[in-house]
Amino acid sequence: MDKTVSSNYIQQHLANERTYLAWIRTSIAIIGIGFLMTNIHFTFLSKLSDLADAITTITGIVSIFSGIGIVLFSTYDYIKKTKQIDTQTFKPSKHIVIFLSIIILVLILGFTFYFFLII
Repeated sequence: MDKTVSSNYIQQHLANERTYLAWIRTSIAIIGIGFLMTNIHFTFLSKLSDLADAITTITGIVSIFSGIGIVLFSTYDYIKKTKQIDTQTFKPSKHIVIFLSIIILVLILGFTFYFFLII
């Protein structure tokens, strides 16, 4: 059996796959939280106020698009890191971390405004 360049760095490729799967789980969780918040609001608390409806809808939409963005970013980052591992030119990815941090902060603010409205 012939060895490929990738087979020289098996541990790094496996770590890259685990990181990619962690990003995918994160995106699924963010989408799920958005769906959960929207579903609970419109099932039990829809008559609360128009502002609460708007915040819930916006937070749900942001969580869905954030999850999709994380999947796209992480897939691109996975492919890029695979090439970097094989060429031994690793550069840390700041963009996906900054993107995720901003999205998490926006969602936390949306949840905070929503819960202050219902209290």
